[in-house]
Amino acid sequence: MTGDLLLHGALWDQAAADAEAAGELNFGPMLEAQQDYVAPSDLAICHMETPVSSPEGPFAAFPSFNVPPQILTAVNDIGYDVCTTASNHTIDAGTAGLNRTLDALDAEGLVHTGSYRTAAEAEEVMIAPAGVANIAVITGTYALNGLVPEFPWQVDLLDPTVMINKAQQARAEGADVVIGAVHAGDEYADYANPQQQDVAHALVDSGEFDLIYGHHSHSVLPIEKYKDTWIVYGLGNTIAAHATPDIRNTEGLMVRAQFSRNDDDDGDGAWEVAELAWLPATWNGPEHRWCPVSQDALAALEEGGGACVSTEADAASRSRTKATVESMGAATDGAVEWLLSGTGR
Repeated sequence: MTGDLLLHGALWDQAAADAEAAGELNFGPMLEAQQDYVAPSDLAICHMETPVSSPEGPFAAFPSFNVPPQILTAVNDIGYDVCTTASNHTIDAGTAGLNRTLDALDAEGLVHTGSYRTAAEAEEVMIAPAGVANIAVITGTYALNGLVPEFPWQVDLLDPTVMINKAQQARAEGADVVIGAVHAGDEYADYANPQQQDVAHALVDSGEFDLIYGHHSHSVLPIEKYKDTWIVYGLGNTIAAHATPDIRNTEGLMVRAQFSRNDDDDGDGAWEVAELAWLPATWNGPEHRWCPVSQDALAALEEGGGACVSTEADAASRSRTKATVESMGAATDGAVEWLLSGTGR
């Protein structure tokens, strides 16, 4: 799971610079370092924060986004399987933009949930195969930036009762694992606000969710184990280029949940998270390259003579992320840093 794909103008300028021919856009180099982590997974989930335009544009960034659809080609090439689409920017470009985004996801073979072209689509629950298990993802966004959708069913809003009902529907339709994706929080924060905690705890209390994660704050937020269920409050961004000068909006998390099935003599056959691992990353360099700054990644960068930003900035990013991630007891409860060289710290 990764955070917001939030494209600002500097990113499509870089995509033009990375393209082989004038007039084309190539977002692959920005995200290609994710491939070692994403490609081996049974299910990789992205979050498409904004609507996409036609390939030729016109493109628009903050406050009403309409971004190049070529980003989805890069997402598909890296190995993502699913993208969530419920956010405060989902209807920035109206119904046409919403439908265009879902069509673009379909064209890339990316399964999606969170926004819908028809009322019938909105009544369906997304269940995706992941190895030998089937995983449902249930989404909700706290707001739509004051915009009113043309139809009330177009975007999943943040309503625990509705999300719990959808989770029950998913179970009835064969989901082995149900994940909640919550779009909420205070921008550039390093804490989970009361709404995030109340919603996540309500979802866990229902007994219908196996894992909760979130996005929206554009910054890394804590990880909590609540009643034996992991809550990842905020993944930060996957890639962005904010004008707001806050170091936290240049950092993000990739989180891996490894599920196992409780099939022993005393077990009930349910799936549960056997290990939760978090990977710190940054893209605060001149070419906007996503770059891991985990303990082993920093060692590899130092050995190879390269850095994401600088040796000092990379180390500071990891330290800052670690402090935030573990501020609600995640380390004590067993969350580990994701190391390609193996599990553990």
